[in-house]
Amino acid sequence: MRHLGLLVFVFLSLVLQPAPATAQVATHTFALGDENFLLDGKPFQMISGELHYPRVPREAWRARMKMARAMGLNTIGTYVFWNLHEPEKGKFDFSGNNDIAAFVRMAQEEGLWVVLRPSPYVCAEWEFGGYPYWLQNEKGLVVRSKSPAFLAEYRAYIQAVGKQLAPLQVNHGGPVLMVQVENEYGFYASDKEYLELNRKLFLEAGFDGLLYTCDPAAKVAQGHLPGLLPAVNGLDKPEEVKKIVRTNHGGKGPYFIAEWYPAWFDWWGAPHHTVPAAQYTGRLDTVLAAGLSINMYMFHGGTTRGFMNGANFSDTVAYEPQISSYDYDAPLDEAGNATPKFMAFRQVIQKHLPAGVKLPAVPAAKPTITLPAVQLTQAVSLFDVLPAPKANATPLTFEDLNQAYGYVLYRATVPGGSTSMLKIKDLRDYGLVFVNGKRVGILDRRLKQDSLLLTLPKGQVKLEILVENLGRINFGKYLLQNRKGITEQVVLGGKEVKNWQMFKLPFEQVNAALFKGKATPATPGGPVLKRGTFALTQTGDTYLDMQAYGKGCVWINGHSLGRYWEIGPQQTVYVPVEWLKKGENEVVVLELLKPEVKTLTSSPKPILSRLPSPATGKVH
Repeated sequence: MRHLGLLVFVFLSLVLQPAPATAQVATHTFALGDENFLLDGKPFQMISGELHYPRVPREAWRARMKMARAMGLNTIGTYVFWNLHEPEKGKFDFSGNNDIAAFVRMAQEEGLWVVLRPSPYVCAEWEFGGYPYWLQNEKGLVVRSKSPAFLAEYRAYIQAVGKQLAPLQVNHGGPVLMVQVENEYGFYASDKEYLELNRKLFLEAGFDGLLYTCDPAAKVAQGHLPGLLPAVNGLDKPEEVKKIVRTNHGGKGPYFIAEWYPAWFDWWGAPHHTVPAAQYTGRLDTVLAAGLSINMYMFHGGTTRGFMNGANFSDTVAYEPQISSYDYDAPLDEAGNATPKFMAFRQVIQKHLPAGVKLPAVPAAKPTITLPAVQLTQAVSLFDVLPAPKANATPLTFEDLNQAYGYVLYRATVPGGSTSMLKIKDLRDYGLVFVNGKRVGILDRRLKQDSLLLTLPKGQVKLEILVENLGRINFGKYLLQNRKGITEQVVLGGKEVKNWQMFKLPFEQVNAALFKGKATPATPGGPVLKRGTFALTQTGDTYLDMQAYGKGCVWINGHSLGRYWEIGPQQTVYVPVEWLKKGENEVVVLELLKPEVKTLTSSPKPILSRLPSPATGKVH
């Protein structure tokens, strides 16, 4: 039972003596032994869980970390998201919810170590896999390659990240034990020169501690850079993990399962994924007993707010944009409360502790509230609040317009008096088609819809197509084909439509001023912005019930809550207590399909597993 002894040491050292609170207090050493990680020269077993700072309100970070400690974790892992920190070329943002350094320092204050994953590519069911959209406008740039254009932007990004985080490595007094180079690169290619360039860029940025790579078991040889520790994803058979690591690491350990999956993510129109805790408790027990270090992906998923969800797509998989809830059926639910899986995993971890040593008490579930029914008393047609257009002979993509996310309205004038086939090549990703202001159809990339038969009235006809970016692909070879909007051409009756106006609608935020002097939507059946207020005497977590609505986005007190869509499986959007206030609160809804709905209700529980009936279209 040698490994049990190691576990005893780890928990005694971490539960009873948390990591230092500031970088000036103490400097630790962290190194690779032949079989174990060595913290200050002594064997150390990481029991880590993934927790992404942008998916949790900054005001709730500390509460989530306390929950991590209560489950028995001694470490948390997080990606660093390039498209958050450099949304436009050369404009870096490490403020507010993007303050990754504050997140890491807070983990240290809570007695947690950190595994950092700052490589440009994160996957993570995140828009473009973490890459900023504007990379696609850089001439000759190919992501995950040795192209000089890519390496130049990569260097600028990792240098900025290094200024924030390199001083927080364990060898400088911080809590960051290890830093990951690239991310599951073996899935993508096996260019060791490219991986070596990654390593050098990290070193130049100040990441002079322990570096590692991670790949799925079958791809470790392709994605591993010799000289770095190879971590294994998605495998929890101790002897097999040890064999893979030894084969790629000179016959030595230590052994780290960098992504251990207790469940999975969801995408629109598909069933909600759940995995019973009982399927994993025994496997967790086996891994811990064998002395392996582990990082659960996810410990807590949270919410992918705004337009930051990614999508899957391949030669065999249809386009699958992910939902806003990143609940993941993780041990900690979307709101940060302990689930039965949390309690089961806590029991497994606790059984490895010596007699008399207990984990912190599990914080009580947060109170929930049901909002009073909110009447959306103000409404304005989206067509009445359009910005100045950009004109061009052919449709421009989001990237051409220097727009990252949201929507673009395309408008052209075409001759009427006929029934003609409209074909959009290549639509990305979802289009509402209007003729003289009236919606006549919907085209959806998920369903491979790109054509619509139009009956046009006589005379000159106004043709409009409102296109939504549903999320750039975050995994696979199609990372290189991620432009959004109408990416090629529009053909009507066999003839290309020319002379377009494009209206940018990024919806980075909403402003109450949009509603002044406009009480009702001017375009029946068209997309509409609606606003309402409600008063609270007490606050708590809640979930807006969007089942009466069709498709769109919601904001509470200026904070984006993400997207909703009647096709499910997600039917509610989570409202964190941290973003509500006593007194008056504001809610804004952008509704694309059902502008007549005027009332918004809430639920004390999420609805994450309801899909429409194929026969009736009703949610069940």
